[in-house]
Parts: sequence; C-alpha cells; structure tokens
Amino acid sequence: MDATGKRLSIVVSRWNELVTKELLEGALSELKRLGDPVVEVIHVPGTWEIPVVVKSLVSRPLETRPAAVIALGCILQGQTPHAKLLGSDVGGALMNLQVTSGVPIAWGVLTPDTQEQALDRSGLKLGNKGREAAQAAVELASVLEQL
Repeated sequence: MDATGKRLSIVVSRWNELVTKELLEGALSELKRLGDPVVEVIHVPGTWEIPVVVKSLVSRPLETRPAAVIALGCILQGQTPHAKLLGSDVGGALMNLQVTSGVPIAWGVLTPDTQEQALDRSGLKLGNKGREAAQAAVELASVLEQL
C-alpha cells in the first residue's frame, strides 16, 4: 500500500475527544508511514455530523475530491437505544455516500459499551482503529485507482 501523492480527508468527531484524539493520531501516523499523502483533517461536533461533511467532500470537483475519506468517531452505548440508532444511521449514510460517489469511506467509528472499551480500541490494548481505518482507506483508494 502506497499513499504517496494521494489526497485523503479525515472527518473526526470532537465528542469523546479523549478517544477520538487517539484515533486521529493513529490514522495520521499510519498515513505518514504509508507514504505521507496530502491529508485534510476536518473536526465536527459529533459523530452525527460526519455524514454531511463527507457528502460535501465526495461531491467536490474531481481535482479536489479526496481519493478516500476516513470517518473517526466514538458512540458510547448508554441506557437508551440512542447509540444504536445513531450508529446505524451514520453507518447507513456513509455506506450510501461511498457507493453512490465511488469514493471509499473508511469506518473508524467506535461503538463500544464502555469508555474503557473505547480506550482499548483507540490504542491501549486492542490496537488503534484509526490506524486500521487509514490502512483500509489507502488500500481501497489503490484498488479503485487500478480499476
């Protein structure tokens, strides 16, 4: 996987910043390792706001459109179905944007039950899902480039 020369965008939620900051650092570190592409980072208030920004990015003219987008967020489960609904709606919106635009959108949105699980998945014990999303974005952008 080589990200050299690719234009990539990262849309990251500020909500639960303790976790999303680590996801972002993991993604940026991995992108640098994969060839240091041109990266635009856009911060949004929460995960709910990610799809509208991604829509704007994938709708840009071809010369400024990213080769892939990385969506980073953290939706903690609570005592109501709010988190499940939010995760489903955001995931569905991003999948639809990915398929209709042809621009890969890597899913780096955590949906853990607890803050501890979120921290584990953002670099403490179970790897960094931001890093994994960056790898997926670069790989998919490369695959589509070859097609």
